[in-house]
Amino acid sequence: MFKIRPARPSDQDSLYRICLETADSGADATYLYRDPLLVGHIYAGPYLAYAPDFAFVLQDEAGVCGYVIGALDSHRFEATLEREWWPALRRQYSDPASTPPAERTPDQRLAHLIHHPHTAPQEIVDTYPSHLHIDLLPRGQGGGNGRQMMERLFAALRGAGSPGVHLGVGGRNTRAIGFYRHLGFQELERWPGGSLTLGLKL
Repeated sequence: MFKIRPARPSDQDSLYRICLETADSGADATYLYRDPLLVGHIYAGPYLAYAPDFAFVLQDEAGVCGYVIGALDSHRFEATLEREWWPALRRQYSDPASTPPAERTPDQRLAHLIHHPHTAPQEIVDTYPSHLHIDLLPRGQGGGNGRQMMERLFAALRGAGSPGVHLGVGGRNTRAIGFYRHLGFQELERWPGGSLTLGLKL
């Protein structure tokens, strides 16, 4: 029996674990990273800390098995993280800038993002100011759980006045791309390497 509920601070370990176990284009990325917390530091922790009104988890009898997290105003969220979240992590993880990008380990690539975080392009946030991430473990996939979680977040974003939401997805993650398109997301941008930015008007 699955239920969707607001995320709580005590869910942090679960969110970090799910983030890692879905980070290889939807598959388990545990084998890729020496530091198992790095992925969560970038893609999960900040939302639980600074956008809790837009963080929901999927839970069954075995525990939390999925989440959807987002930020209402992407640029304001980025500014908050620049002040409050990244400084401590930058002291913990050194910037691999002296290592050529092609030679960086998976951990170094994430450390680079801590020092040089992605910022949403202005032309996208003008129409789609909010953004989100959703990840579900295999046992939570199917049965409409993903759609219900997205609708829960969409309702929260609409209620807060957002006109649109965007997300990024790896080009290899064809299952996720199909899911997003089925919900009505449209392609906004295609990045070198095949990653996509998709948007949905709310």
